Amino acid sequence: MFESQNQSNYPSRCNLIGRCILSCIFVFLTHLTLSGIPRFFSTFSFLTQLALSALLLLLLLGFGGWCRRTVLKAKASAPAFVFFSILFVWGFYFSVIRPVVPRPNDVVFNCGVGFLFVGLYRIMTSDPGIVRNGSASPDQLVERSLSQVDEELELMAIGLGHGSAQDSGLLMRVRYCKICKAYIKDLDHHCPAFGNCIGQNNHPFFLILLFGFIGTEASYLMCTSLFAAKSGILDRPSELTLSESLAISTILFIILQLLWQVMFVIWHIYCVCANIRTDEWIKWKKYPEFQLVIPPEPGQRFTNIRFCNPYDKGMVQNVKEFLALRT
Repeated sequence: MFESQNQSNYPSRCNLIGRCILSCIFVFLTHLTLSGIPRFFSTFSFLTQLALSALLLLLLLGFGGWCRRTVLKAKASAPAFVFFSILFVWGFYFSVIRPVVPRPNDVVFNCGVGFLFVGLYRIMTSDPGIVRNGSASPDQLVERSLSQVDEELELMAIGLGHGSAQDSGLLMRVRYCKICKAYIKDLDHHCPAFGNCIGQNNHPFFLILLFGFIGTEASYLMCTSLFAAKSGILDRPSELTLSESLAISTILFIILQLLWQVMFVIWHIYCVCANIRTDEWIKWKKYPEFQLVIPPEPGQRFTNIRFCNPYDKGMVQNVKEFLALRT
């Protein structure tokens, strides 16, 4: 499973190859453009260069969307962009950074990159927890109308009335993903970067993979810092070659990635501790169980609807439930 559970919705092979090539081009364009920050703004402080890099990435993102809609009329692949970004940084490390890096640091970084490649493949092809009805195939389930599947889920909920509370609670959190066109157990969100839903079956591995990204990127920063110290590129910012500019720009890129991923991990840890999912938090008005209706006070016409999490059983119990549902 990459972008959809429905085989008929898979892009054609030529289209998929074209999207991967487009993603590869955008990766090289991004890093070559970022290399201009340390080269042309060498007199600026590091924090200013970091802010300029963040702004430039936003401009490139907007430019890429404009090209996709008007010029190219083709959509790049986000998972391919992640893959080629890892490959670009790894290739640059081998060609420029690695000769001056101590053996232990080199082993740690290469093991981390290997884990990212394997993890990226696993998370893209994993089953997040697709709801299957008996012997029906995923394609048959997807082809049914939403109302039919809703009716089936209601019947399943009635049938589980005599089952365990854990099973019925799990069924209540079956959510529909419009991108995958499938119902997912305990759906957290659809991750564009990995081209797959994050649900009951792959949520723990998703968190592990995020920690893998953070660890590998921190290892790269350490290796690149050693390169910068030995080559003295920070002492002569106005005389940088292209490879030296790329060394600094990849540091800026990785730091921005780390900041984003650390915030993302903190958010997901909070969601686990509070027993709430990202999709539920964003779209809580769509799910009745999260709506607390407050009657209007005297003199008021309208009722107030506030957020209320019925699944929150305390941090310890929430974490136990999160782990127990996946064992």
